[in-house]
Amino acid sequence: MQDRQDRRVRRSRAALMAAAVRLVSERGTTALPVADLADAANVSRQLVYLQFGDRDALLVAAAADLVERELMPEVADGGAPHRARVLAMARHFARHRPFYRAMLTGSCAFPMTRALNELFGSLVTTTRLREVFGDLGETTARDLTALITGGTGTIVNDWLIDADDPLDPEEVADRLVRLSTALARGSGDGSR
Repeated sequence: MQDRQDRRVRRSRAALMAAAVRLVSERGTTALPVADLADAANVSRQLVYLQFGDRDALLVAAAADLVERELMPEVADGGAPHRARVLAMARHFARHRPFYRAMLTGSCAFPMTRALNELFGSLVTTTRLREVFGDLGETTARDLTALITGGTGTIVNDWLIDADDPLDPEEVADRLVRLSTALARGSGDGSR
């Protein structure tokens, strides 16, 4: 019985998150009535509140889920070339521009940015930071991770919101690769 309920919960959560991505993308706004989200997912409004607490929490969860399902498998492969991973990230955000643009300019922009920074921060390992910047304490490594992910996020956010159509993933990927190369080169022997 419990397994059937768990599967039902997972299915309804997945339906709500898919509906959120679709509706935000179509309407270009996060100002969606909960009733519209529930109707699109074929669930009750009460289920939205029960599973997510409120609309913005659902939208943030939908953004994190989209990144985890579609993007993280491509960029988490540390063996792939750096530029290929950055380009995969740029292509993902360009493909879902209407959704992310609305999310970045709507009521849940701050919590969404924070959630994405946490996801991408998990890709920046202390080992890799120490390879590039030398011996770092845990606090410095954590702060450097926040600086890298927050800075990258700012560039990507500005690109998604302000760049002319069509977006050029190659251009933003090249910018980010140049920045990471400059950071690595500027680190010298790690004693700075």
